[in-house]
Amino acid sequence: MTETIDTILSRRSVRKFTTDEVTDEDIRTILEAGRWAPSGLNNQPWKFIVIENKENMNELAECTHYSHIILNAPLLIAVYLDTETMYNKTKDIQAIGASIQNMLLACCDLGLGAVWLGEILNQSNKVNLILNCPDTMELMAVLAIGKPAEIGKNSTRKDLNEITYREKYGEIF
Repeated sequence: MTETIDTILSRRSVRKFTTDEVTDEDIRTILEAGRWAPSGLNNQPWKFIVIENKENMNELAECTHYSHIILNAPLLIAVYLDTETMYNKTKDIQAIGASIQNMLLACCDLGLGAVWLGEILNQSNKVNLILNCPDTMELMAVLAIGKPAEIGKNSTRKDLNEITYREKYGEIF
């Protein structure tokens, strides 16, 4: 297999981090990976907010049931849809998903751990106030990133024959 495929297959969500900071060089690499995701019409509808300040993290932790993850992470990246550059909401949200996946894979490749926090979207208005975001920015996710404090757990996936069809739905692949 190629290094890319190995990274995709070995990436796991990491929820516990060491106290080591993430370097500015690694942060830039992660953001570059996110920036180079595909997007319809190359509109690049994403905006990223890098959060390292513990006071901001403490406030954000109050916006989710997963506060322990946020409080333990040395780095957060809030990922937003910029509705002013949006041309098709579905396509643009898909592009942001690709951007997030690129960042998660970059973290894995850099020896960092990360987890995609989506439950925080339930409190997006509070998050926007904390991060001083205009109404034109729609929260899509927060990534918690750091050096893994534990090895990623094993994971399973459904068999391909459970989720894949040939030519038409119902015809076994």
